[in-house]
Amino acid sequence: MSNNANQLVDKLWNYCDVLRDDGVSYGDYVEQLTYLLFLKMDEEMTEIGFQEESQVPEEYNWESLVAKDGEELESHYRTALQELGNQGGLLSVIFSKAQNRIQDPAKLRRLVLMIDDENWSGMDVDVKGEIYEGLLQKNAEDVKSGAGQYFTPRPLIQGIVEAVQPEPDQTISDPASGTGGFFLSAHDYITENYQLDKQQKEFLQHDAFKGWEIVDNTARLCVMNLYLHGINGEKSPIVVDDSLRSDPGDRFDLILTNPPFGKKSSVTVMSSEGEAVKESLTYERDDFWATTSNKQLNFLQHVKTLLNIGGTAAVVVPDNVLFEGGAGETVRRKLLNQFDVHTMLRLPTGIFYAQGVKANVLFFDAKPAQADPWTEDLWIYDLRTNKHFTRKRDPLTFDDLTGFIDCYNPENRHEREETERFKSYSYEELIERDKANLDIFWLKDDSLEDVEDLPEPEVLAADITENLEAAIDQFSQIRDDFQQ
Repeated sequence: MSNNANQLVDKLWNYCDVLRDDGVSYGDYVEQLTYLLFLKMDEEMTEIGFQEESQVPEEYNWESLVAKDGEELESHYRTALQELGNQGGLLSVIFSKAQNRIQDPAKLRRLVLMIDDENWSGMDVDVKGEIYEGLLQKNAEDVKSGAGQYFTPRPLIQGIVEAVQPEPDQTISDPASGTGGFFLSAHDYITENYQLDKQQKEFLQHDAFKGWEIVDNTARLCVMNLYLHGINGEKSPIVVDDSLRSDPGDRFDLILTNPPFGKKSSVTVMSSEGEAVKESLTYERDDFWATTSNKQLNFLQHVKTLLNIGGTAAVVVPDNVLFEGGAGETVRRKLLNQFDVHTMLRLPTGIFYAQGVKANVLFFDAKPAQADPWTEDLWIYDLRTNKHFTRKRDPLTFDDLTGFIDCYNPENRHEREETERFKSYSYEELIERDKANLDIFWLKDDSLEDVEDLPEPEVLAADITENLEAAIDQFSQIRDDFQQ
């Protein structure tokens, strides 16, 4: 991150510490910044002629906020948030269900003036993006905020994008958009690796990306993140909805996604005794191979539906998707048969904000119908065995993924060579495994052979914690199943 961006992030973030004394959480603070930044930039872009007219009604624009103080400011701001949420289009996504969390008028006034001091539209797009990404990352790192579940580590995103190499004019989707990391990385890859003509630039800015996000607050953070990076228009690129609800009819050339972790989909309902209870949520869809309440299996089936013929998907999936029986076996066998499942990256532990996660990235291509199976060989890269990461002391970096990208061989993935960490398994080998189990590993765990090879105590503690939390999650799911 540049020094200018760092300084502004620190300035904005330090003020959050002041507001925390009034009970304003990290997440609430970033949310309020989103509202105010949008209004400030909307006014700036209208003044410089970047847009012909503002989408924001004059009585609720940035100037109307700056002109007020005290209780009048707080009351006007509250009203503006409510009215802007009813405007439709991009405004409705940014301001949906918006509420003022800063109850002290003096502190709200100070935040308004702090944002007013900067010329945001005059900043380089990269700087604006860095500032907002910096705030989102700080929010994700705060355990209490719970925002980490929507924030995929950016080095992992970059590694995936470098492997699949997005192209101009491709349509790109993420049905679990979070804060938009995959879209931004794909956007950056295309702008840095291609000379775009005017039409391609406009397509990239307005039409290339479409995503879904079920949580209102996360959707607004995503839309604002894209907006600050130059991905904008009157129509929101993000649909606020449960993407698994139905087939939207849209098809895409590239799908990049890290669906939410947690094995079961559930809804909270009121029992006859008036108690809130959770019930498993299954999706009855004709386009799905299996009906299940397993959220990751449903997302995997949803992604295969969304792919154009010839399109590519990269999906982060937890280990249970690789070996679970029943619906899991059905989905794996169908996927291997009807799609070209060509690559899997076994991810190390300790890289996600959500604890207890052991995950992988599945790469597959959509193909036209044929009698023979489309998968010929699945190449597996093991980045887990004898690798130890922690989010703070030894975080995953992009350099840690360059070995995988080299083996993936994006220029021609049909010309690959096996290495110590990169092995190939034929379709026949995979389909003959018990339940078509794809949880395959071959490297020797050095720590099991020699105590001198054990990782540092804090890394061991993190691994133990992750394993315990994963076990607790599985027991919780079993308990929930018995209670239904």
